[in-house]
Amino acid sequence: MARSDGSLRERTFRLTEHPRYKWIALSNTTLGILMATINSSIVLISLPDIFNGIRLNPLAPSNTSYFLWVLMGYLLVTAVLVVSFGRLGDMYGRARMYNLGFAIFTVFSIALSATYLHGTAGAWWLIVMRLGQGIGGALLFANSAAILTDAFPPDQRGLALGINNVAGIAGSFIGLILGGLLAPISWRAVFLVSVPVGLVGTVWAYLMLHDLGARVRAHIDWLGNAVFAIGLISILVGITYGIEPYGRSDMGWGNPGVIAAIVGGVLTLVVFVWIEQHVAQPMINVRLFRIRAYLAGNLASLLASLGRGGMMFILIIWLQGIWLPEHGYSYAQTPLWAGIYLVPLTIGFLVAGPISGYLSDHFGARPFATGGMVVAAVSFLLLLTLPVNFAYPVFAGLLLLNGLAMGLFASPNRAGIMNSLPVKERGVGAGMAATFQNAAMVLSIGIFFTLMIFGLRASLPRHLEAGLVAQHVPTPVAHALAALPPVGALFAAFLGYNPMAKLLGPKVLGALPHANAAYLTGRSFFPHLIAAPFGHGLAEAFSFATVACLVAAVASWLRGGKYTAKDVEPGDAADPSLADRLTEPVAGGDA
Repeated sequence: MARSDGSLRERTFRLTEHPRYKWIALSNTTLGILMATINSSIVLISLPDIFNGIRLNPLAPSNTSYFLWVLMGYLLVTAVLVVSFGRLGDMYGRARMYNLGFAIFTVFSIALSATYLHGTAGAWWLIVMRLGQGIGGALLFANSAAILTDAFPPDQRGLALGINNVAGIAGSFIGLILGGLLAPISWRAVFLVSVPVGLVGTVWAYLMLHDLGARVRAHIDWLGNAVFAIGLISILVGITYGIEPYGRSDMGWGNPGVIAAIVGGVLTLVVFVWIEQHVAQPMINVRLFRIRAYLAGNLASLLASLGRGGMMFILIIWLQGIWLPEHGYSYAQTPLWAGIYLVPLTIGFLVAGPISGYLSDHFGARPFATGGMVVAAVSFLLLLTLPVNFAYPVFAGLLLLNGLAMGLFASPNRAGIMNSLPVKERGVGAGMAATFQNAAMVLSIGIFFTLMIFGLRASLPRHLEAGLVAQHVPTPVAHALAALPPVGALFAAFLGYNPMAKLLGPKVLGALPHANAAYLTGRSFFPHLIAAPFGHGLAEAFSFATVACLVAAVASWLRGGKYTAKDVEPGDAADPSLADRLTEPVAGGDA
């Protein structure tokens, strides 16, 4: 039996030496990234069905933290671990670590769908299993780009990384449609859908992928790993709880615990940078940031993710909580149709990403990445001009423009980052790039939700009290509900709920005329009520996204000429002149 297995692996290894191996690597890593990103968004649209399945109300004040952690725990884990896993890939083999990620992701997908716990116990099970799923996702994110960079020559990396990166971004929108289709059938199917893909991908990666890059002989930087994890977790946890109400405040940004977590996290990361400059074998070679193309590309990626990350949440709230109910869709239908109506955004990514990646191989990353961010800023400005009750063809056109812009940016920028890295630093370098992107997603959610809540707070209480009184709700009750933090209304719109039945209760509703009670709990009252206040928050959120994209365009332009890294020996990494010798100009345009 052992001989047969060895023979199979030998034959498979010979296949991987074939010139088409790079396309095998591309197809497998693209499948893995697509699966990982689909699972980062499929839960967004499925949360009402998931929480109904475990019999827990996510809008109850005591349950808000469960809702946030099921939503954001996966993103937090991937952001924290992806750099460490990139270094492990450099040390022990990128294909091996990537394959392990596929297997871990599959195991936790099965565990997520298998729970029969309910209430808070069920919520904790989902949170822990989502964290475990994030470990698998971090292994996939950390090593896929490095595997492709090893497999493809410099003049084809833009195309390969473009396809891989765009598949990842598109996966976040494909997940919305899948969630809308599967969640009404069974909330368990939301997690089970990854299992067949994970099983096939795990076996395929085990048989077909192998390492082409050199491994780094090093010891694990335990101190650096621990300090980095503590610092980043502290910041991201602070952002998560900053969204929640605190005391009489609508949000928790004045909470001493939130302030301590964010400030302490920043200071801890400063200590981490100092540690990495003084240990013999650091987790992160901070001198990589002396490479202008690498630093500028990561900064542009961070800012682009800040602008793009929260946009998905805004669009879901806009469609699922307001526009679709106002246009005749029941709340049961809105998850699926919200995903369908966002398809133009995905089409834009899929069209522009591979094309811009291919062109950047020949003309450099800088014109495409910079131009993409400028066009993205224009698309956000145009979205600002739309009324809340928009005409869909115009909305779809602007989504398509934004998707084209983001696809135009993403592929060349990722190729520029990876081309700037020496072969022995590709795993950790790719991991750091993924950390910037994933951490920015969590930060973006916090920023966008905060801006939306500020916008709602300005006028929602007045609209809510007047609307309730107009439907014969007693003035003291209407006044008390209007004083509630607007975050509840925002979460309700995000989840596709009309919270009026729970807020008013059967006693108040039972005392109202039947027509008024039916209107308050139907599909029209709540969307109409929050439309105008939502418009104020929308203006603030899209203004922020516009500024973030313009700054990203500047950062992208400052990356300099087109660069491809030289291979250097491990001892060179400590040389202060690394940045001068690590890269060399390549003819063919600007990066």
